[in-house]
Amino acid sequence: MCGIIGYIGNNNAIPIVIDGIKKLEYRGYDSSGIAYLVDSQIVIKRKKGKIDELKKEVDNISVVSNLAIGHTRWATHGKPSDENAHPHRSDGIVVVHNGILENFLEIKNSLKKEGYLFSSETDTEVLCHLIHKYVKTRPLEDAVRETIKKIKGSYAFAVIYDKEPNKIVAVRKESPLVIGLGNGEYFIASDVPAFLNYSKEVIFLNDGEMAILYNDGVIITDFEGNPLTKEVQVISWTPSMAEKGGYRHFMLKEIYEQPRSIADTVRGRIIPEKGLVVIEEFGLTEDIIQRIKKIFIVACGTSYHAALLGKYMIEEMARIPVEVDIASEFRYRNPIIDERDLFIAITQSGETADTLAAIREARKRGAKCLSICNVLGSTASRESDFVFYTHSGPEIGVASTKAFTAQIVALYLLTIALGKYRGTLSENDCIALINDIFRVPSEIEKVFEKENEIKKIAKRFFKSADFLYLGRGVDFPIALEGALKLKEISYVHAEGYPAGEMKHGPIALIDEDMPVLVILNSRRHFDKVITNIEEVRSRGGIVISLSSLESPVVRDLSSFCIYVDNINDYLNTILITILLQLIAYHIAVLRGCDVDQPRNLAKSVTVE
Repeated sequence: MCGIIGYIGNNNAIPIVIDGIKKLEYRGYDSSGIAYLVDSQIVIKRKKGKIDELKKEVDNISVVSNLAIGHTRWATHGKPSDENAHPHRSDGIVVVHNGILENFLEIKNSLKKEGYLFSSETDTEVLCHLIHKYVKTRPLEDAVRETIKKIKGSYAFAVIYDKEPNKIVAVRKESPLVIGLGNGEYFIASDVPAFLNYSKEVIFLNDGEMAILYNDGVIITDFEGNPLTKEVQVISWTPSMAEKGGYRHFMLKEIYEQPRSIADTVRGRIIPEKGLVVIEEFGLTEDIIQRIKKIFIVACGTSYHAALLGKYMIEEMARIPVEVDIASEFRYRNPIIDERDLFIAITQSGETADTLAAIREARKRGAKCLSICNVLGSTASRESDFVFYTHSGPEIGVASTKAFTAQIVALYLLTIALGKYRGTLSENDCIALINDIFRVPSEIEKVFEKENEIKKIAKRFFKSADFLYLGRGVDFPIALEGALKLKEISYVHAEGYPAGEMKHGPIALIDEDMPVLVILNSRRHFDKVITNIEEVRSRGGIVISLSSLESPVVRDLSSFCIYVDNINDYLNTILITILLQLIAYHIAVLRGCDVDQPRNLAKSVTVE
């Protein structure tokens, strides 16, 4: 998830593009850059770090340019550095790019044989060199179309060429791009905020579409070059609304980004027809996997709940014993861990102090360490032996949403790999499990269709003082996560509990004012959970059931019931999680809470 901005027109492009990059900083902020045209030459400025570092670099530039492209980066290939920052160049071709090219290594090796040199660790340079290869014999837009035929993945990119200085070519495939129409000026960007101060008239590109921006207009075609007629829309958002994509809060925007973040976390990491997870993505080898005696998973907060779910998955499918610890407990409990064990740290930021200390403790005792992390180049990734990057993009809301579900997906992929190479999962098992994950993004979209039902629940219970969340098996960690979300953003007391443990204490709290959210995904636990629901009802409790197992019994016993489609026990947890995120969100909104920046909380806990 990165930010692209381009400008062509009668005004000075440099300050306009810098301003656009700043407006897109929420999409990524580990490095940024700008390329602008002066006297038929393209000048590139790139800087690691926040966008203010780039701004310092260009603030004193006295030249004027009528064409520029810019970029703010969220690293996926290559650590944050000046060299890996965009734009990238191949002679006179300059590109800014958002997305992931799945086959970039294959193309890179081929281009190297043809004499092309690479100066960064990114996949984007493949685009530059491919376009350069083809532009020698055809116009820029045709060279881009030829390049598109060779690449696989999800992407959006914008290209300029010093020999055709009157145009910007931009394409979209599964990554957002929008065109802004101004008065004698035109914009291309990843999101509307980049140019909202200059234009409110926009054209949204769809997948498989290309835009060619000139000084005096825009042409839009499909990837084959066939012209398209597109509707011009007028944006009514304020600039602050636009940064959130029209959503009221970043948290809601990030909840709705989960189909994409999950697809990106899976993309390029599986070979579906063979039932294979590309274990090199984890830094693992078959030999390492077969030598694992025991796995320790350590995390904090929301990531700890992903760790608990990982224990269920790994022990069930890969048959390896797993211990799960809260990081602040692990580092002080003198754990029995050695070189035969695999230590897994789960951290969204890669900078959580207790998790970093746990990594150091495990490595000191000889264990190999794998970090599941969302931030390339973070301390956790540098200090671990292996790392698997989730591709959920920046998370601005303090309460984690899309990072959590991406962690579940990472653990699911790891489990398939472990089971495959330990012989506990057959090839057919792996193929079925991988095929299931392809269903998740579309099933999440169906969950979003239930938001009106969720709002009714929120409106009914937002004044309640206490909530109880119950689940068995893999549903128990999700009950914990649902309760945590409600506590974090609405300041309401909530407890997550194993449903079978309810009678050992929490049942004393249940009365006619107590909403009890019951999660029911597994046939294995169906009858037991129904008994727990009966126990709640007999004490006057209000039952809200969230289930992938449609049953008249569940509906009859529940005051409210929301169903999701059944994928499998492990992936159903993602669908239920999103329901719980939306319930917490709408309750917090009705209570008038600061959803994105709840009191007393920080996004990354870098102290003990």
